[in-house]
Amino acid sequence: MTAPITTELPPRPAAPAGPAPVSPPRRGGRPSQAGRTLHAGPVAYAILIVAVLVSAFPFYWTLVAASRSNADLARVPPSLVPGPHLIRNFEAVLEEADIGKALLNSLIVSGSITLGTVLCCTLAGFAFAKLRFRGRGALLAVTVGTMMIPPQLGVIPLFMLIAELGWVNQLHSVILPGLVSAFGVFFMRQYLVQTLPDELIEAARVDGASTARIFWSIVVPIARPGMAVLGLLTFMAAWNDFFWPVVALTSSEPTVQVALRQLGGGYVHDQSVIMAGTLLGTLPVLLVFGLLGRQIVGGIMQGAVKG
Repeated sequence: MTAPITTELPPRPAAPAGPAPVSPPRRGGRPSQAGRTLHAGPVAYAILIVAVLVSAFPFYWTLVAASRSNADLARVPPSLVPGPHLIRNFEAVLEEADIGKALLNSLIVSGSITLGTVLCCTLAGFAFAKLRFRGRGALLAVTVGTMMIPPQLGVIPLFMLIAELGWVNQLHSVILPGLVSAFGVFFMRQYLVQTLPDELIEAARVDGASTARIFWSIVVPIARPGMAVLGLLTFMAAWNDFFWPVVALTSSEPTVQVALRQLGGGYVHDQSVIMAGTLLGTLPVLLVFGLLGRQIVGGIMQGAVKG
């Protein structure tokens, strides 16, 4: 018998080593490569530059107006270059209003409201997001529904309440009504639903952790970016609030917004002095944003991207 004939194919040559293959170019952009950062085109940079200039121009104009005289601001066209009267306008602000006390009062009011809102809303958001109790859906619906009620409708009964308690012209009459917000509860609830896994809470329960221990040791570290975002939004809202402080407080215990009402008085309002006071009232908000900016951007990105 004849032995079967076998044919051996030659080995396939190995592919030459080289860079990773580039994916086909995307429509309207550059080709992407694994591990490589995509760069925006000149149109995107132009749009960003225009957006930054438009956003920063009001603050720049405040600086220009605060450093000019009232006569300079009345000229047509007005000057867009800062002038030499900034220090003099600051001195006029200090003479016409107790801006130092107003800044301190605004810092106390805004800081207390921010701390209380962040803590209470994080607690309530955790309860609505991960705890199981009777009536949870109805309570959440009522909480969110209060956002549709205009706050001006509650001014008269709220003022009658603080007048009955003897809190008129006291800072806690402004602090206590703002310690919890429905928006903050809903915001933290949605944030914890997306970022806090149920398995982590169940593992902590198995290890014998109480609800309070789970909140301080697990929920707070995970919710820190969202708390930073809520803290900044709350601080800005409390710092810029004018309607309720001007009702509950007087010129002897003013916040910044109440003190600004006293500036530039007379037959012709001195817009340069008003702008100088506005500039002083804006600097603390910029400082808070500078301190919490990284946490805010991280919280927004973590809440926007899942996976």
